Amino acid sequence: MAFDGIVTKAIASELQQLSGARIDKIYQPNKNNIILGFYHNGKNYALNINIDPKNYRYHITTHARKNPKVAPNFCMVLRKHLIGLHIKNIITNNLERIITIEFEGFDDVDDIITKKLIIELMGKHCNIILIDEQNIIIDCIRHINSENSSRNISPHTKYIYPPVTKLNILEIKNFKEFVKPLNIENLEDISTNISNTYNGISKTFIDNIIKKLKVNELNSDNLEKIYLYIIKIINLTDSNKLKFESIYKNDTIIDYTLVPSNSNESFELNFYIDDYYFSKESDEDFKNYRNSILKMILNTLKKYKKRLFNINEKLENCENMDLYKLYGELITTNLYKIKNHNISNITLENYYDNNNLISIPLDIKYTPSVNAKRYFKKYNKLKNALEVVTIQKTETEKELNYIESIVYELERASNLDEVLSIFEEITENVIFKDNVSYKKSPKVKKSTLTKNKNVTFNPIKYTIDGFTLLVGRNNKENDYLTLKFAKKTDLWFHTKDIHGSHAILFVDGKVPSDIVLIKCAQIVAFHSKARDSSNVPVDYCEVKFVKKPKGSKPGMVIYSNNKTLNVQPKI
Repeated sequence: MAFDGIVTKAIASELQQLSGARIDKIYQPNKNNIILGFYHNGKNYALNINIDPKNYRYHITTHARKNPKVAPNFCMVLRKHLIGLHIKNIITNNLERIITIEFEGFDDVDDIITKKLIIELMGKHCNIILIDEQNIIIDCIRHINSENSSRNISPHTKYIYPPVTKLNILEIKNFKEFVKPLNIENLEDISTNISNTYNGISKTFIDNIIKKLKVNELNSDNLEKIYLYIIKIINLTDSNKLKFESIYKNDTIIDYTLVPSNSNESFELNFYIDDYYFSKESDEDFKNYRNSILKMILNTLKKYKKRLFNINEKLENCENMDLYKLYGELITTNLYKIKNHNISNITLENYYDNNNLISIPLDIKYTPSVNAKRYFKKYNKLKNALEVVTIQKTETEKELNYIESIVYELERASNLDEVLSIFEEITENVIFKDNVSYKKSPKVKKSTLTKNKNVTFNPIKYTIDGFTLLVGRNNKENDYLTLKFAKKTDLWFHTKDIHGSHAILFVDGKVPSDIVLIKCAQIVAFHSKARDSSNVPVDYCEVKFVKKPKGSKPGMVIYSNNKTLNVQPKI
């Protein structure tokens, strides 16, 4: 369900436990976040206020966020006016998504002072506003002038609550009053109509009620059931007898809804919201960052594919070089019997082809002898070009192969740390220099497995019949796993001619059975680009037979003395 007025009221009810708490820290991690640190009854709490238009909310948080070295102006204003004050009250206005946190304390001459922090959670109009005792705005995180809005939200102006355009369900006395303003014609209209009519009730909340009550037809009895359930949930917001119930799709939490609860756990709703949105935002950050890097890499891939296309065109032109040499030789050999005047073509005997006649085109602007020199010049030019272009093609194909391996790694990355490791790799490679427009990524936490503190090393670990198999997650990790971490007698696995991860089976002097080798090959096939295939060739050999050519890209190796297993991908 959306973070609607009912959720807002329920969260505020739980936060009443913080009455009397002293505010001692204030941070602003980004333009949409304010973190208020409280001390209460020997414990520290952090209240997260988020005004992002898509994920707006407020709640107690346990997830740390990175703060800028220099605090933004609004954060400094909050520190000046609020640090040292105590929470007096946390108020919601009916079912509006507007929260008022009242603070109280003493000034320098021990006079009582009060301040209010207004949190408006209204989509793209979200705001955080600090006001004084006379409701005059001290400052706000987003300044809004009256030319673009119905209200003027800026320092030194009086704070005015947003206008209310919907009915207040808290003023409804019975079902008849509830249903009177509704204009519902079919079952699909229920949630939209209730949400558009009454304030603070989201469409998704009503949809979840309909599913929970198993309402499958539109009639007065079913509408009354929905009404009574809404009122029941609203009444329980004041008694802290609610909990969030997760809604799943394919074993993944996609939504939540409020349901009655007998739990007495402190801040249960707050902690659920904290974990839900932290997971949601982490997943969004991961996808956005991965897609931005993937776009950058695909641009590089496109450039190298175009380069390979041009190289192939040049190679096609080189196919005629032997013909140009033949033309030049035949003209030169027969110059003694060719009239020395300009002609467009000439027919001569080809002594390389049983003296069969061959027609040779000539540039009419030049004599036959000059045409012969021009053909030799073309031949020599294409011969030299062939040597250069052949080398260019080999190098370009290697670069393309490497870029495609990066694309594969990004597509299989499952978290932000893995994406950051890949980004760290590409920033060190000159082939991406024209497209890298991001600052160097932060270091990922290093695993205790690594022997080298400068290497990110968190491979995937499998245990197979007493043997340990480690699978690399990216090219740099593949290199370290194979060339540094593994012993020479351990077994190295990789899909044959298919992009995939390096894997090392640690044998420790033991001889793995055929079943173990097959299981390893199946896992390696799964961690490759061919995971959806039914029959994948996987090569394996001892680590001592795996070599890395000098100057080769990360993850690129050559190997010998290998055997091949054809398996179906499986973990």
